[in-house]
Amino acid sequence: MKIILAPDSFKGTFSSMEVIQYLERGITKYFPNAEVVKIPIADGGEGTVDAIVAAIGGVRHEKAVTGPLGHKVRAKFAMKGDLAIIEMAEASGITLIQESERNPMDSTSFGTGELILEALDLGAKEIIIGIGGSATNDGGIGMLQALGVTFIDGVGKPIGFGGKQLSKIDHISIKNIDPRINAVKITVMCDVTNTLTGPSGATYTYGPQKGATPAQLAFLEEGMMHYEALLMRHFGIDVSKIQGAGAAGGLGAALVVCLSGKLRPGIEAILDLVDFDTKVMDADLVITGEGRIDGQSIYGKVPIGIGHRCMHKKTKVIVLAGSIGNDVDAVYAHGIDAIFSTMDKPMSYNEVLENASVLMASAVDRMLRMVQVGMQLKSK
Repeated sequence: MKIILAPDSFKGTFSSMEVIQYLERGITKYFPNAEVVKIPIADGGEGTVDAIVAAIGGVRHEKAVTGPLGHKVRAKFAMKGDLAIIEMAEASGITLIQESERNPMDSTSFGTGELILEALDLGAKEIIIGIGGSATNDGGIGMLQALGVTFIDGVGKPIGFGGKQLSKIDHISIKNIDPRINAVKITVMCDVTNTLTGPSGATYTYGPQKGATPAQLAFLEEGMMHYEALLMRHFGIDVSKIQGAGAAGGLGAALVVCLSGKLRPGIEAILDLVDFDTKVMDADLVITGEGRIDGQSIYGKVPIGIGHRCMHKKTKVIVLAGSIGNDVDAVYAHGIDAIFSTMDKPMSYNEVLENASVLMASAVDRMLRMVQVGMQLKSK
């Protein structure tokens, strides 16, 4: 029997590789002769670099870069040959600053651009960049500034950092952009479809959680609309029609319009990168999972992406989830065959954190016992 283990991380408790370790121990107990294929999964947010390196190999690198509020942070990325894997949250992520410090007026994506430059110095010809978990609402101008793009105000001076600068831009100059970037293929792992501006755009959707007040939201939106018009004027691309342009505070727009990046759902990019379709071809079972599964999971979550890949291959898919939410039955139409939760009774979030290891081990044991029963019934 061939079993593929391909879970996402359980945010706040386990990395995808740690989930795999629990699953592998259970499989060894109940199916000692099974072939186990380990594919840790991430969707572009926290843990993407580690998951990809664990799945396909590569060399981790670390660099001191400009954090979202200008302080230096140590950010990791990875190289696999001439492929660079970058996680923008490592350089410009919301977890890098205290909640009281959050301020999208000033936060910058400059450090993400510095990571790209470092990858170019190491010979990158292709870049996969995950853009989940940002602290910024600067339209990606910080990243572009690091790469040599100059944003000039009405009196001919370069602007500074942060979303508050967007309304000041009068002209965009790309004459000093690092020429190496033009020869690099860029894939952007993006799991949201928000446009750059509007009620469902970057500012109004994500600005509040990044610390913006109602007054700041209005100011930032005005700047983002001005920026959108400038991109149209300078590059001839109507950004308003690009779904995902609003991801990471508009970084999606900058990567697509200015660097010719291609937006892809994170799970699709990862599954292609690890050659999932080939590996699942002769598999009997896939076990995936994430922290929570519910009816909304059908919109791009990891288990659903895996379920879709398995639907026509007669490979069964089981989801192990931290919790199960409303309307979860919707996922069964997307290649999911069964769902197990790690929670075995009503409990608070703090109780879950305190007992996470015991809960995970117990859930894995219950799940694999049920798989064993199913196999025994089939063999009768």
